[in-house]
Amino acid sequence: MRILEALRLRVKDVEFERRELIVRQGKGNKDRVTVLPENLIAPLREQMERARVLHRKDLDADMGAVGCPMRWLSSTRMSPRPGAGGVS
Repeated sequence: MRILEALRLRVKDVEFERRELIVRQGKGNKDRVTVLPENLIAPLREQMERARVLHRKDLDADMGAVGCPMRWLSSTRMSPRPGAGGVS
């Protein structure tokens, strides 16, 4: 697995039960499935739990949200303003 592929991993890309990692947009811009080594399962679970706890604390302190640029919002159905250029 390449470093950039590891940095792009998301929680939904980890399958603990099947011991698999889904690598998205890897070499050649292709997705693939690779093995999750047994010796990484426990440390990865612990890291994900630490991140989950930290995120929960941030949300409770009104700090864990991410803003969205108004330009993007105005080009989608999620527009906060009526008639702001959503898809018909």
